Amino acid sequence: MITRRLRGGVFPFVMLWVVASAVHAGTDLQLQSLTTEHQTQPLAIDVASPRFAWIVTHAPRGTTPEAYRIEVARSTALLAVDHPDVWDSGRVASRTSFDIDYAGPPLAPSSRYYWKVSAQTSAGEASAISWFETGPSSQEWSHAAWIGKPPGRSMAAPLLRRVFPVEKDLVSARLYVAAGGYADVSINGRPAGNAVLSPDFTDYDKRVLYVARDVTALLRQESANAIGIELGRGYYGLTNADVWHWEKAPWHGEPRVRVLLKLCYANGHCQFTGTNADWRVHDGPTLLDDVYGGETYDARRTQSGFDTTNFDDHDWRAAAVLLAPKGMLQAQREPPVRVTQTLQATAVNKLRNGGYVFAFPRVIAGWVTVTVRGQAGDTIVLHYGEKLLPDGSVDDRDEHHYFAHGLQTDRFTLAGKGSEQWHSHFSWKGFRYVQVDNWPGAAPSLGAMTAQVIHTDVSVIGHFSSSNALLNWIHTAAVDTLLNNLYGIPTDTPMYEKNGWTGDGMLGADMMLRNLGADTLLTQWVQDIADARNAAGAPLLIAPNPGWGDVRAPPWHAAYVLVPWSLYWQRGNRAVLVDNVDGMAHYVDLECSRSPDGIADTALGDWVSPNTSADGGNAPEDKRVAATAYLYRMAETMAKIERVLGDDSEAQHFDAMATRVRDAFNRQFFDSSKGLYRGESDDGVRQTHQLLALGFGLVPAAQRTRVANALVQAVHAHDDHLDTGALGTKLLLPVLTATGHAGVAWIVATQTRFPSWGYWRAHGATSLWEHWKLQARSRDHYFLGTIDDWLFGDVAGLQPLAPGWQRIAIHPALTAWLNHAEADTVTPYGRVAVSWSRGADGLQLDIEVPVGSTADVRIPAAKPATIVESGRALSTLPWIHALHTCGTDTCFDLASGRYHFTQVAAQK
Repeated sequence: MITRRLRGGVFPFVMLWVVASAVHAGTDLQLQSLTTEHQTQPLAIDVASPRFAWIVTHAPRGTTPEAYRIEVARSTALLAVDHPDVWDSGRVASRTSFDIDYAGPPLAPSSRYYWKVSAQTSAGEASAISWFETGPSSQEWSHAAWIGKPPGRSMAAPLLRRVFPVEKDLVSARLYVAAGGYADVSINGRPAGNAVLSPDFTDYDKRVLYVARDVTALLRQESANAIGIELGRGYYGLTNADVWHWEKAPWHGEPRVRVLLKLCYANGHCQFTGTNADWRVHDGPTLLDDVYGGETYDARRTQSGFDTTNFDDHDWRAAAVLLAPKGMLQAQREPPVRVTQTLQATAVNKLRNGGYVFAFPRVIAGWVTVTVRGQAGDTIVLHYGEKLLPDGSVDDRDEHHYFAHGLQTDRFTLAGKGSEQWHSHFSWKGFRYVQVDNWPGAAPSLGAMTAQVIHTDVSVIGHFSSSNALLNWIHTAAVDTLLNNLYGIPTDTPMYEKNGWTGDGMLGADMMLRNLGADTLLTQWVQDIADARNAAGAPLLIAPNPGWGDVRAPPWHAAYVLVPWSLYWQRGNRAVLVDNVDGMAHYVDLECSRSPDGIADTALGDWVSPNTSADGGNAPEDKRVAATAYLYRMAETMAKIERVLGDDSEAQHFDAMATRVRDAFNRQFFDSSKGLYRGESDDGVRQTHQLLALGFGLVPAAQRTRVANALVQAVHAHDDHLDTGALGTKLLLPVLTATGHAGVAWIVATQTRFPSWGYWRAHGATSLWEHWKLQARSRDHYFLGTIDDWLFGDVAGLQPLAPGWQRIAIHPALTAWLNHAEADTVTPYGRVAVSWSRGADGLQLDIEVPVGSTADVRIPAAKPATIVESGRALSTLPWIHALHTCGTDTCFDLASGRYHFTQVAAQK
């Protein structure tokens, strides 16, 4: 153990608060949601210039930001007397309230800093205080080695242990944990946090994530303390062979961990201790763990009294100091994976073979906790699945033969010590049903098994509801399915693949960012995509990647360009563009260079259209149409990105590229005699081809009406049903609505026969499926749920018009088919919301616009003279600008605030 005195090294753990105050008269102006580097009071910031953000709330109508001042200090006392000892931005005239860079001197490692923001607005000034902590330096990390069990031992998950003293007057204790695989850490027998499956995984040859935890309350002062760790294999040491070759990943090795503990005392002294060869190791009761296959656990091997200082470790061995993974250490910025909910079983049924099947309310991702009594050596087997077979047993088959040995199966051997309770620790499953075989004794009760919902613990920030039950179901199922697929990355099914398929994440990015606080997760995943590029600079199909999926697929690789753009558009994140622009530009140039005459090709097109196999497949159409459309979209987006970053020369380069590709696309695929787009191998008129052309702006202006009509005819040809896969489904309803065919969009959205979302619901779905057919392999797949874009943007009428929602569109487009719809989300400026209802006199419309934003409002089928706000004519309100008639509608600009608009009878 090393003792050092560090300036600012003591963390006063009693000050876990945010102070907000208003300095003005007549309002309740407040600053809320203070974040540093997009995190609330983070324990490990490892960037040189962290970004600050806040939200102005409780402001009167029309409030606008005017300026801010940020102060950073070592204590709140210095902030209180207006004497920051670290940095003072001074007054900065700006409307900005997020992603403001720290610009002071270098920050000390593993230290706490307090920061104060004073925001000046047109309604007065408010201030608030928060804090953040920095991560350890490389020199501090040098006190901890990478350790694990010696080579050549069993497959059992290793237990690691160390006893250490804690002196009196402890003020703070921080635990920093990096792992190859997963690390369950306890101190004195109590979990060192509520994260599971932690830390998140990456390409370990590029980056290794670490997490920070406040463990002050777990330590015993003036006493010996024990720290224990159980290591899971995760994607680092996976051994069960699979088609993606995770077991052959370049970084592959036995699980290992690096832990650094920092103890700080009232006298200013701080001590560092870390993992080293003095730690002890032993095989634990988890005999095998596999993220796909499940776990084998023998409770007879449980180490009793693992937390005590007089623990008998005579048969334990010295831990082995192991090679470090090649990747650089990086603090995990996305929220950890946690247990977020526990569900009770709804039924338990006995099978003819003597097994029992527990049913739960909905499809989830996670695990079950089982409570059982039996004899020592009794082994129960748990099979997890999303569906049941005809005989009532759980369907946990691996029909694609993805895995060498089994899927989603746990084995629990009892210790024979009364009532025993167990759940897996290092594998998660996608399931609604769990079959238990070899249950000892009498039939299990309904309460013998509970299900834990587990995912990255992002906040739900978006909501939608309407007067239509099917649309409400679609939204709820979409959000649940998204959450079931967030495990540090956006995965494609928690039961089967668990991979970060780039196309899936690209299609769902807007939906994630609008509904969930997923910005740090997606930012991290963009880095995973960058890490997974091949030698030529093209992304691979999944990220992180063990070296699989190096095929050409522009609609999937487009994630490298379009996800950063979604982060910028939805969250105002400019840094993700700066960090990746060179790699993105190189890839788009590469894709264009290998597209003869501007026509691209792809291995993956409009995946899982209704007439493909339920196991998956490309739509029966010319994949070059989708490939070229996405090449155009990437070139056009790169031009926008380069302009945002101030490089006009590169912007012009990509503008020219986009023009060439658009012209080639129209020469190759546009049938001018029929006014539609078709490829060489198309089966009929393909809806997705018309959608890509219209939705991406490839159609010449003079031809848009003809192509839109061709799209409508293609929908009618399928009895007013969709005929789209993942690519076309995202565009179908928004494009129909934008081209004047909202009624057709409504009919498609509310169908209940195959193929439709209503068809799923009619057949008992509680989540979204991988295919439109009932035989869909996975019933927990979000990429056909992008109808949620339409629910927010057109049904409720809420979408961004400028990056970060600085300008907002309030354009309800389905008021003729519904009685009510509402939606809200949290933007970087704060909550934005719309709620409309159709009554006898017309619409009632409630709008909330956050401070820093303005709204472009369009009230359908109404004249300005027939609309009032809280009883006042629109023309009399100072918060309304550019009031005018737009066709049969009323349009105007709206300042920040809350408003209630109603339609009344026109004056005679």
